[in-house]
Formats: sequence, structure tokens, C-alpha cells
Amino acid sequence: MLNSELERFIQEDLGPYDLSCTLVPEKEVEAVIFSKEECTIAGIDVAMSIFRYFGLQATPWHRDGDQVMAKETIFSLKGSSVSMLRAERLSLNFLGHLSGIATMTSKCVEIVKAFSDTRVACTRKTIPGMRSLEKMAVVAGGGDTHRFSLSDCIMLKDNHIKLMGFEAAIREAKKRASFTQKIEIEVESMEEALLVAGLEVDIIMLDNISPGEVLRTVQTLKKAGLKEHVVIEVSGNINIGNLEEYAKTGVDVISMGSLIHAARWIDVSMEFSV
Repeated sequence: MLNSELERFIQEDLGPYDLSCTLVPEKEVEAVIFSKEECTIAGIDVAMSIFRYFGLQATPWHRDGDQVMAKETIFSLKGSSVSMLRAERLSLNFLGHLSGIATMTSKCVEIVKAFSDTRVACTRKTIPGMRSLEKMAVVAGGGDTHRFSLSDCIMLKDNHIKLMGFEAAIREAKKRASFTQKIEIEVESMEEALLVAGLEVDIIMLDNISPGEVLRTVQTLKKAGLKEHVVIEVSGNINIGNLEEYAKTGVDVISMGSLIHAARWIDVSMEFSV
């Protein structure tokens, strides 16, 4: 994390007149950070940036992606009592939030792995300013980042199609795309999938389609000899409850906004040694 980003977070948390942390005597202390529940940990590097900024000696006992048991130590800390209090909430918030995403992702990846080699990916449904960190938490959980920004891939969605139609939108995308950019197009039916597969796009996203219809679409594309030339992604209202059914359809990628927006924070705590 850049210092400019970190200082913005610190300024928000400390405010202009921090009495809470400066009430305690300034002295050398030790502490541990631990998880109160089993989880997949993420945010280690972010927390380290915070500790370094405040001049604390921090020893991480885990790396991003490790499985951590309840009450297991994540960090050992040593340094100024005031600095440790100032680093506490910010570091715990990042660890709790990012570990929650990694834990959710890990659970979803395990569900899918039981049925196929399909990738589990997140989406651009992220908190503004937090995207890179939230997507790296997905990676820690074994998931795929998908696009980091609109510049990574040309994705033609429903509103593009309403304004231009399939053929014109794809034609314009091919004309303007760099040779490094893939073209992905969103469809809402098997008929649309067959149409755009014949127009030589790189990725077809089946959006808000039931698992049964997704399966029929994949099978139809195979029979038509079109499946091997395109990546098939499914997205829209997919969650941990219905994930198993989508994992059985034979798609290449399952993208889930819920990896991030439905992830529950992990309860992480700091405790001073006395």
C-alpha cells in the first residue's frame, strides 16, 4: 500500500485530536493479534504496512491464503504503547474484512472443485478505493480476480447491446481493441449465445440464466462445434447456496459479486501482554 493511501486511512481513524491513545503511558509493550474463529487469512501485507508506518516490530506467523484456527496467533508485535493503540483498529479492520472475503472465496472454490475445474472469479462490485485489496483477498482464497478495471478487457453488456445491437457492438470493439485485449459479451439466452459465438468473440457471459438453461447452452455450443473457441462464463445472482448447481454445468468461469459484497468480516483481535 502506498503511503499516500495509508495516510488517508490513518487520518480518518485518528482525527484531529486523539486523546484516547495518548492517555496511556508511553512505553515499550508487546501484543499479539489473533483470530477468534477459523478462517482463510488475508491482508497480511496491508497490516505490515500499517505496523511499519507506526514504527512497530511485527512478526507475521502466517501468509495470505493460510488456514488459521480459532485463537491462533497471526502477528506478534513489539513497540510503543501509543503507536500500537493507533495501529490497532486500522489493522484489525483490514484483516477482518479481507480475511472474510478470502474465507468466502475459499469455501466457494472448494464447492466447485468437487465437481469441475471451473474457475471462481469475483466482479467489479467492490468498495471504491478498495478494489485492488479486495481482489487480492479473492486470490488469497483461491479465486480469480476477473477485470481490475474497464481497461483490462472490453465487456459488452446489456446496455451496449440495447444501444448498438450485437453485431455492431462486436464489430466496433474488434476495430478499436488492442491486440492484447479480449472481447467479452453478455447474453441472456441460448439463442444469443449461439449468435455471438459465431461472431468470434473471446468470452461469452451467460447472465442471470438458470443452471438448467446454462447446461443446455453449453451442450448446444459443443454440438455446434463452437465451445472450444470461446470461454463460457456464467454470472448473476450466484451465491454459496446455488453454486453447486452451476458448478455442474461445464462452464469455464463462475463469477460472483457475492464473494466480496456478501462476505462476513472475520473477528480478529489484539491483546497486550501484561
